[in-house]
Amino acid sequence: MGEELASRVAAAMWADDTASAGLGMRLVSVSDGTAILEMPVRDDMVNGHGIAHGGFIFTLADSAFAFACNSRNLVTVAQACDIVFIAPARRGEILVAEARERTAYGRNGIYDVTVRRGDEVIAEFRGRSRQLPGTIIKEEI
Repeated sequence: MGEELASRVAAAMWADDTASAGLGMRLVSVSDGTAILEMPVRDDMVNGHGIAHGGFIFTLADSAFAFACNSRNLVTVAQACDIVFIAPARRGEILVAEARERTAYGRNGIYDVTVRRGDEVIAEFRGRSRQLPGTIIKEEI
């Protein structure tokens, strides 16, 4: 049931997520407390150093975090996030962000997101979440 609910929640969120879609992201998979998204590095995402702007890498990780922490149909938002950039990404590369819940306590959670280019880790992101009242899919709890 968890994967089915997570998929329904993700579909409902994706329908309104013009930011992620507009950046060319694709939801690869979602399940209880996890999500994988990918994004191509386009020409308009490259900075003056000829590498992917860190803000786009952060946004990919943040989107994966959002789908993972909302996967149980409880409205959940970020309360804090940080990222460590390990290696540059270049135009034309496909980046993959894998988010995983590390722990949940009360209405709070901690999620780690690893961003890769192929097998190479290019960034590590940590997000702290906070549940708000309500659900994504209104008929579910």
